[in-house]
Amino acid sequence: MAGPIERAGNLLPQFLVRRRFDADKASDGLRQALWGLFKKVVIADNLAGSVDAIFSNPGEHSGPELVLGAVYFATQIYCDFSGYSDIATGVARLFGFELRQNFAYPYFSRDIVEFWRRWHISLSTWFRDYVFIPLGGSRGVPKDRWMANIVATFAISGLWHGADWKFIVWGILNGVLYILWPKQMASHNGQTSSGECRLLPSFHHACQITATFGAILFGWVFFRAPSLSTAFQYLGGVFGGTWHSLPKTVHLLALLALLFPVEWLQRDKMHPLAISSLPRWVR
Repeated sequence: MAGPIERAGNLLPQFLVRRRFDADKASDGLRQALWGLFKKVVIADNLAGSVDAIFSNPGEHSGPELVLGAVYFATQIYCDFSGYSDIATGVARLFGFELRQNFAYPYFSRDIVEFWRRWHISLSTWFRDYVFIPLGGSRGVPKDRWMANIVATFAISGLWHGADWKFIVWGILNGVLYILWPKQMASHNGQTSSGECRLLPSFHHACQITATFGAILFGWVFFRAPSLSTAFQYLGGVFGGTWHSLPKTVHLLALLALLFPVEWLQRDKMHPLAISSLPRWVR
């Protein structure tokens, strides 16, 4: 239900091949399933209560708490969907099936285009192949037609998530960002380029990652808010609300500290628990 949405060309032939138990693949699959379970049960489920409370009554919360609420939801939705995908992919590998990567550390992206190449990859490529390209795609079409195709594809993807104006606005907003955002084309040649494969990103890359995450965060408010009017109220509280009080839920940042440093250090791997090559004491 949550992905990966596997293509027939990759999955069906695997049913026709005789499979033998592979201990290395099985243990790696179990590690990936374990990481997915950790993201879903430990992180997403523990953030859910605070996210619900903040988004249901944004007028009762200060600006810092609203910002944290958006960050918590961004983390919750990522850990929910990527966690489910990790569990599915890991269990599939346990039984000898290889599914394609569905989330490639998207919050480390340096621009909006890269984000959508890393977020829910199987769904994004499905919309590309079955909506964007049939609409006319980008090759050999005028720029205004390409822009219209982009916005229409994102709007339809928003509608796919739910029959509500807030999802359509979320889709259109991301389509506009996709068109207007400065593109770092060098980062699109692969999915391991965030931070130049260094222990810490350069200042320039850190600014790009932060700005991209902020833009995605802005869109998530429309996605999560109970209604379109509540989303505007939420954003009004962020940009025009009180900032004198400290957030009451700041302790939940510890959950993010459990997640993102590990994923950053393992961002060139299929999943963060791909640790079989590390020394035993490190594992």
